Amino acid sequence: MKALMANKFFFRNGGSETVFFQEREFLLENGHDVVDFAMDGERNLPSAYEGHFVANRSYSGGGKLAKVKDAVSFIHSSEAVSKIGRLIDETKPDLVHCHNIYHQLTPSIIGAAKKRNVPVVLTLHDYKPVCPTYNRLRADATPCSDCLDGDFSRVVKNRCAEGSLGKSVLMYAEAVVQRAMGNYEQVDAFVAPSRFMQDSIARRIPRERVRLLYNGIDPTAIAPHYDDDGYVLYLGRLVREKGVETLLRAHAAAKGAWRVVIAGTGPLGDALKVKYDPKVFVGHLSGEALQDTIRRAAAVVVPSEWYENCPMSVIEAMAYGKPVIGSRMGGIPELVDEGKTGFLFEAGNAEQLTTAVEHLMAQPALRRQMGEAARLRVEREFTLERHNAGLMDIYQSVLGE
Repeated sequence: MKALMANKFFFRNGGSETVFFQEREFLLENGHDVVDFAMDGERNLPSAYEGHFVANRSYSGGGKLAKVKDAVSFIHSSEAVSKIGRLIDETKPDLVHCHNIYHQLTPSIIGAAKKRNVPVVLTLHDYKPVCPTYNRLRADATPCSDCLDGDFSRVVKNRCAEGSLGKSVLMYAEAVVQRAMGNYEQVDAFVAPSRFMQDSIARRIPRERVRLLYNGIDPTAIAPHYDDDGYVLYLGRLVREKGVETLLRAHAAAKGAWRVVIAGTGPLGDALKVKYDPKVFVGHLSGEALQDTIRRAAAVVVPSEWYENCPMSVIEAMAYGKPVIGSRMGGIPELVDEGKTGFLFEAGNAEQLTTAVEHLMAQPALRRQMGEAARLRVEREFTLERHNAGLMDIYQSVLGE
């Protein structure tokens, strides 16, 4: 089989790229051919197809004419349509698998593939087909479901795009144009990494075309560590929608009853360090420092206040043998088995979070029991092997095999 895999970044930029490269490597290792399609960039990994990549676009700066041109290509990239068309004609892939394609590649490449009768698979890393601004958040970072019924004009009314009328109008125009072009309607199979995502997209797309496939990791690459140093850990950006301040409020109210470590950076960092104990912030961690911090944690807290899809941070924490205390938002409750591998609480409720943390911190034996159960669940349900088998099932279904 030959798959053309499209993602605007051809380097490990985030969670989308982690999944993209995992799947690409799986295909190559199992004797399949992979054709790459992405955007030019200095950080790109080597590719035999980089001559077909589109020009790098950042959509910032420039005069009025440049902004008008950017707005057009933001919605429909004629360059991407032309280049992927030639690439398909030359390489003749059996299918096209799109990941993060918005704005630089645009969903217009879906139509280019279908014009050539090539099946298309689209992995849903965000809510773009039903939310013009991707993340189902308003400008004030509160969760939103207003556009799920297909009335995208609410993105303008609510100024969801950073509170900007102009940016919100552009997002609205993009959503309307994509619907008029029927690009999403032409996708043969959507890959939803959570049931919550599947349910959200099925509000617009027939459910039989939205396939559930959880993200996976290689548990053999992570050794579980069931002992701990008695602190709860937050890993992530310091932004409102991640709920980090709810955790900090809970910790402040505990008056030293338990310890917390905040690993990450973000726009709220300086303000949070003034408002709360600055000693709990350890900044951005990576490599061995990150791994060691997770290993020594008693539990990982995921207090998100937006509709998370399938956060890899939860699966990775479980692989390390750590209980997870997560909010009841998006796909998080699908990963945390309440009372067995961790606890759930209502997003933004510091009191419920405190209760869960105190209950866990008071019982080392329970922490170990939950950690072992979490590790076992990863080994059973969230492995790369299981993910890749599901991916091949989806490929075979769109190929009619």
